[in-house]
Amino acid sequence: MKALVYTDTETLEMRDMPDPVPGKGEALVRVEAVGICGSDMHAWLGHDERRPAPLILGHEVAGTVASGPRTGQRVTLNPLATCGACPACRAGRDNLCPDRQIISMPPREGGFAELVRIPERNLVALPDHVPATAACMVEPLACGWHALRLAHRVLDGTPARVLILGGGAIGFGAALAARAMGSADIAIVEPNPARRRRLSEIDRFTMLERAPTGAAPDLVVDAAGFAATRQTASDLVAPGGVILHIGLGQPTEGLNIRRMTLQEITFIGTYTYTAQDFRDCAQALFDGRLGPCDWAETRPLNEGAAAFRDIHGNAVAAPKLVLVP
Repeated sequence: MKALVYTDTETLEMRDMPDPVPGKGEALVRVEAVGICGSDMHAWLGHDERRPAPLILGHEVAGTVASGPRTGQRVTLNPLATCGACPACRAGRDNLCPDRQIISMPPREGGFAELVRIPERNLVALPDHVPATAACMVEPLACGWHALRLAHRVLDGTPARVLILGGGAIGFGAALAARAMGSADIAIVEPNPARRRRLSEIDRFTMLERAPTGAAPDLVVDAAGFAATRQTASDLVAPGGVILHIGLGQPTEGLNIRRMTLQEITFIGTYTYTAQDFRDCAQALFDGRLGPCDWAETRPLNEGAAAFRDIHGNAVAAPKLVLVP
């Protein structure tokens, strides 16, 4: 098969690779669309020791099953492979499985390729009206869906005011999830003017260049994860409010711990999604509750190296760039 392989820092090459061989309980999927995630960018920049070169990256995948009893079925993929037997899995918190694996991280190659293997239980069937270029976005959207569900549980209801820091696919997806779950006052802070304009064309969320002053948000979603955004989140969130930390930009520093303590602010680190969250988010997308999800920019897989450079250079206005083999 043809694959886009991460071979060194800031280096991707199209190569001929062996077709993956599915194991017991696994399916082979012919990839039709695969999104570029921030974690792929971190790996490409050499900032993720969990993803050493050479490696096929990419975990936001939709395609058609190419082997096994579901051959021919159009699907989107939950990329998290979990054991199904540990306490976390039995409790429905399988995203915390200590033995979890994810495609695009050894020992599982990712989806920047013509074919990928995945456990059959991780396949979610697609309705005919949902294109692969939208279906592959269930994965990043599910991150926001899972995060908002956690916030609702802590807040014991729907947050009235929501502030999102970062207008990439994760942040924008969190905004879509917040609205689908009942919030109406939602603002997104995005410093990139081209992306800010593009997001304002896609939807009617309030778009801001910088964090606002005034009414404090009940919920702040940090979809960037840098010291500066953590500082902003912990300075602005309302007393008794919640910070959802999804971004992985910088590992340390930035929280106003004294204010968080005195104002009883809840900080939640949130990682991926449970299998149920993934299915629920997929159904919301299929039903149109997350909008048309037609806002990704698409490019051929063999132009993937240039796509990574463009994202790194802030030359992509769309919140998601999808590669098509």
